[in-house]
Amino acid sequence: MTSLDKVYYMRIALGIIAGVISGFVIAPEFDQGTSVGIAFGVAIAFFGISIGISKGMTKDQPKEVKKKAGYDGIVPFIFMNLVFMILVYSALHQGTILK
Repeated sequence: MTSLDKVYYMRIALGIIAGVISGFVIAPEFDQGTSVGIAFGVAIAFFGISIGISKGMTKDQPKEVKKKAGYDGIVPFIFMNLVFMILVYSALHQGTILK
């Protein structure tokens, strides 16, 4: 497994973690602006963490690999973040959603 593959799968894992955290933190009584702000804040924080980790994972690689590692896997990160945020939020607040 190459270092770019590791970065890709690490971003998927961090996207899942960020989505689960967002799903737990967002409460039904929050307004839409607050909920979106929390979701974006958690996602940006975890993506920033993933950039730092990816730079550490590719420090001995050529410049092209380092450059690509900075944003490789951003689409799965966003997708997993949204999917798991929706799943966790829906599972926790089914009663309030179905009213």
